Amino acid sequence: MKILGIIKSIIYENYSSTYKVGLLKIKNVLEGNDKTLIGKVITFTGNFISLEIDDILELEGDFVEHKRYGHQFAVRDYSKPKISGVEAIIDFLISPLVKNCGEKTAQAIVNVFGEDTLEKIKENKDNLLQIPGISERRAEDIYFSVISYDSKDKFIVELKEMGFTINDAMKLIKEYGENAINIVKENMYECKHIIDFKKLDMIYLAYFKEPESVIRLKACILESLNRFNNDSGSVYAEYQELKDALVKYFNIVLDSDHFDELCLKLEKEEKLVIEDKHYYLKDYFDMEVYIAKYLTAINELAMPKYANLDREIFLFQKDNNINYDEKQIKAIENALNNRVSIITGGPGTGKTTIIDAIVKIYIELNKLHGKSIGENIALLAPTGRASKRMSEFTHLPASTIHRFLKWNKENNDFQINEDNKTYQKLVIVDETSMIDTFLLSSLLKGLTYNVQIVFVGDVHQLCSVGPGNVLDDIIKSDLFSYTPLERIYRQSDNSYIPVLAKEIKDKMINEGFTEKKDDYNFLEVKPELIKETIKEVIKKSKEKGINSADMQVLAPMYKGENGIDELNKCLQELLNPLSTQREIIIGEVTYREKDKVLQLVNDPDNGVFNGDIGYIEEIRKGRHSEEIIINFLDNRVIYKKSDMANIKHAYAISIHKSQGSEFAHVLLPISINYYRMLYNKLLYTAVSRAKKSLVIIGEKRAFLLGVGNEYSVDRHTTLKRRIMYNYSKD
Repeated sequence: MKILGIIKSIIYENYSSTYKVGLLKIKNVLEGNDKTLIGKVITFTGNFISLEIDDILELEGDFVEHKRYGHQFAVRDYSKPKISGVEAIIDFLISPLVKNCGEKTAQAIVNVFGEDTLEKIKENKDNLLQIPGISERRAEDIYFSVISYDSKDKFIVELKEMGFTINDAMKLIKEYGENAINIVKENMYECKHIIDFKKLDMIYLAYFKEPESVIRLKACILESLNRFNNDSGSVYAEYQELKDALVKYFNIVLDSDHFDELCLKLEKEEKLVIEDKHYYLKDYFDMEVYIAKYLTAINELAMPKYANLDREIFLFQKDNNINYDEKQIKAIENALNNRVSIITGGPGTGKTTIIDAIVKIYIELNKLHGKSIGENIALLAPTGRASKRMSEFTHLPASTIHRFLKWNKENNDFQINEDNKTYQKLVIVDETSMIDTFLLSSLLKGLTYNVQIVFVGDVHQLCSVGPGNVLDDIIKSDLFSYTPLERIYRQSDNSYIPVLAKEIKDKMINEGFTEKKDDYNFLEVKPELIKETIKEVIKKSKEKGINSADMQVLAPMYKGENGIDELNKCLQELLNPLSTQREIIIGEVTYREKDKVLQLVNDPDNGVFNGDIGYIEEIRKGRHSEEIIINFLDNRVIYKKSDMANIKHAYAISIHKSQGSEFAHVLLPISINYYRMLYNKLLYTAVSRAKKSLVIIGEKRAFLLGVGNEYSVDRHTTLKRRIMYNYSKD
């Protein structure tokens, strides 16, 4: 029997083989008489090197009855069909297989070229420029997508036979051209910047069947180090840690001699650096060296002192009705008098007002106005919400670091770099604790040496997601001007949020921490009552006139009875129940118009970044595709259904994702069931996100357990030492 269908989901795949189980929606029965199957979703099983959602396949096989899993289609062979007919061509053009082509564009192309559309596109990409509104970039994207799907193309055919998908083949050919086949056969692991390592390894094992080849073992050593770094936050691994990682991630056990031999080869190839029995990926080694050399170099440059600085600080305080303490004045002076300076402090210590003072006084001292302000000053942060907060307070433009450096998402590189620097003379970086080694080195490469850099942050917050511990290392090098702010300025005598944050940091919780305050409440309830209690708090808050948009639930974990996923389900029903609004189902999650959602990845092309929160404004259901319009603070972004993997509900979000953000009212569930994720820095970060009020809901013992739990894995870094001694392997 032969059927034509579209892959709806992949239920199971065996990593060590090519066996997969999935769901397929039947579009046609090509061989066989049972036309009642058309439109039905069936379970299929078989051996596939690679499958992707929305792939259209011709499957040859038979229906069988499995004793345990029931009715299934056992696949003997499969292929991708030739695309013909206007409707099929439109379906193909708007599918994820074709980049940058929406429904309107597809219809416009077909209106001009008809059934010859694909041949016209393959003939010459400039043919697409005949279509009104199509830019050269879009034409190129569509062209490469279409030629990569052409089964007659010998490169595509060969790559497909090796096990690569159409999308993979497109990427490889776009990167390497006609040399793609040779590169893949010589060492396909060199393509890991284009295609996921797991997929490459699976294809390599299936095609070459050489699990212990030198090529694979070297690639697995590098990938094990990469995964160790990302899991632990370290920049290097010790000898035994790297050997253990090789076993953990790939079940590869090597004797010491063989391991050493492979590592020395990788070092000669300049992919690995071995220094003092520390094993670095070459890129991370170079990043640390660059950060250390750059910061020490600019710090040694002469810095003229401002003669009228004291007067300007006095006038700023007078004009803004502020009285800075001695430490805060010192922070402002150090920032303006030094090439590199660091200011740290917890909530309520005045970091934001100090940033405003530094900027405004710098403008006065340098007589800046209009366009010259932006040409001389850059206000930066790692997240969109943090940069927006800087802009709101200073009334000046602020940006994410990625946007400032003009990040290229496809290549993960920056247009502002060593060869194309920017010329701002004062750069203030907020939320520096969130910045990893890669991002800091990228930022510094884009700056000239004629610059002053002010790092602002909170060393007690969670570390960066990526490898490194840059803020802590820069401080501990003891080479740069450093002003820690410790005095808390309460909003009222009964304000407790900043006090609680400091008590958590110091692990000295006051016995009265469950007592109600102006801005704080601890509701002690059993785990099974947490969700209902959260709902009751939200209901009562709304009755008091608090906008639900200003309330944010933060939780430590995604799974479990009180995990983020379950909280989002119940809060969606409370805050946005189904009425007349449209909804769309993505996997197991239902999204509705007016839903609160969270962006999970950086997307500078659309001006949205990891951690940004928005609302689904509209769900459009067309004849061939569906679109979701999400509004991020008046930035309306259009998502295809396939793009929604980058979105989650945001009624409840993780504490990690809340970094760099502030919320007027925070609700924090605490349960002993979170025990694996209850530790001091996590709770400190959660509490310090609350601006006006904080309600902790759950178990007192779980909260105290978390406060006392350091759970801090020491990150392996050598940035501090490199700064102190200004050394590299050379």
